[in-house]
Amino acid sequence: MDDQYTSQNPVDLTDAASATPTSGGGDTAPPGSGDASDLSTREDWQRLLDEQRDQFLRLAAEYENFRKRSIRERQDAGWRAQGDLVSGLIDALDDLSRFAHVDPLSVESKTVVDGASMVERKIFKSLAGHGLEVISPVDHPFDPALHEAITTVPAMTADEDHLVAQVYQAGYVFRGQLLRPARVVVKQWNG
Repeated sequence: MDDQYTSQNPVDLTDAASATPTSGGGDTAPPGSGDASDLSTREDWQRLLDEQRDQFLRLAAEYENFRKRSIRERQDAGWRAQGDLVSGLIDALDDLSRFAHVDPLSVESKTVVDGASMVERKIFKSLAGHGLEVISPVDHPFDPALHEAITTVPAMTADEDHLVAQVYQAGYVFRGQLLRPARVVVKQWNG
């Protein structure tokens, strides 16, 4: 009968253990000692929480620094690219400046026209080196992705239907991105 009683109602020793002081003077009390055990566990959890919070804050600060550095590097790369583009145009600007200060009474008009043509070639050569393509599609099929039809003219044959007859204004593509469509006149077969 005693075995039944003890197995059904185990003895609770927490009151007895909490009444006796811990020996050894250590920071941790033996398990089951009530509040001292809970305090020790709470301190461990608090320390772990503080470490995790510190790690999180460091990672958040590191990410913010990375984000700012990435933005700054992208801006710097953009400025360098623009600087490269402008440096390629400086020679053409110098030539253009010379023409702006020419005495019109002492220079022939053909010389001015030839000089302007030379400056234009220099500018286009420099811009082409940076990725600019000129769209001038005379006698090519009309492409609505690259061309804007201003008007149409009659085509002489059915083979000329939807071919570009004339370019009013050249279009430009920069590294695959359409900057401006070519404004064109399109041939149309009516019959």
